This record gives sequence, structure tokens and C-alpha cells, in this order.
Amino acid sequence: MHLLFAGLAKTLESPYIGRMAHKSAMTVPHNHASHDHDDCEGHGSNLRAHPVKLTPGRKIILDLLCEAAKPMGAYDMIDKVAETTGKRPAPISIYRALDFLLENGLVHRLSSRNTFVVCGHRHDAGEPLVFLICDACGSVSEDSAPELDACLDHVANAAHFARKSQVIEVSGVCARCAAASL
Repeated sequence: MHLLFAGLAKTLESPYIGRMAHKSAMTVPHNHASHDHDDCEGHGSNLRAHPVKLTPGRKIILDLLCEAAKPMGAYDMIDKVAETTGKRPAPISIYRALDFLLENGLVHRLSSRNTFVVCGHRHDAGEPLVFLICDACGSVSEDSAPELDACLDHVANAAHFARKSQVIEVSGVCARCAAASL
């Protein structure tokens, strides 16, 4: 069993994984006042190539997540929608919008934090994803990790387990916070 973890550690030390800290697209807020979500990426394609119906409620939630500098919980979204529109939405309407956005690969759920983030880059639906979550500032870096696929297959096959999702959440301290603490 320790060989398996040694393989995982070697995979995580690979130069590809090391570059992930530089791909933090979802942690940089930008102006969405006239943002067209047709150009947003989700599972390797934009919405023009993978059309989905963004109702006004879904668009508001996607806008909130795009503008957020860190992951948001559903009740944080309820508060933000109430601030923006003057109407407090029912939790079920937020969760329905999130379910739709999750199913269409436009957002991801961080299970360890029970929060949501917008999909930060192109990746295939079945590719293993790695989220690096900073405990100090709350920023999240997302990247796919094809190198982990073989390792995860080995672990699952040894246990006669059928994989459904391949999401790894790693908590720690980002480079910016680490440098600030020196």
C-alpha cells in the first residue's frame, strides 16, 4: 500500500503539478458588468460550442461566482442576490441554479468547504481535478491532473471500486500568503 502513496507523492511532485500555482484564473476578480457568458469555458468548450440555457437566476449565480475572489457558499449567494436585487431568493432556487451549473461543468463544488467556484480552465469531464485551497486567504487554484489518472485507476481497481468523481482538494498556504508571512 505504501508504494501507492509513494506513486501519488511522486505524481504530485511532477513539474506539471508544480505549475498549477500559476494557473489561478478563478482567484482574480474582474469586471462582469457587460460579461457575456457565451465565452465562459466549461469542460473544454465555451457556451457557444456547448450551449446551455442560462435563465436570469442561473446567470446571477454564475455572475456572482465569476466576480468572487474566493469560493462562496449557497447562503452567501442568497445574501449577495438580496443585496443586488432587493429580493431574498429561496434557498431551493439557489441550489437548483447551482445544480444546473454543476451538471453543465460551469462551476465546481468544494466538498471540504461546502462552497462553489466557477470552473477556472478547460478540462475534460472525466479528468481528475486538483484544487489547491489557501487556508490563509481562501484563494483556490484549479487544474486538471492527467498524471493522477493512472494512480487513481490503480487504487480503484485494487479495491474493485468504480470511480465516479476524481476531485482532490489540497489545503495549505498559497505562495502569496507564504511570502507575506516571511
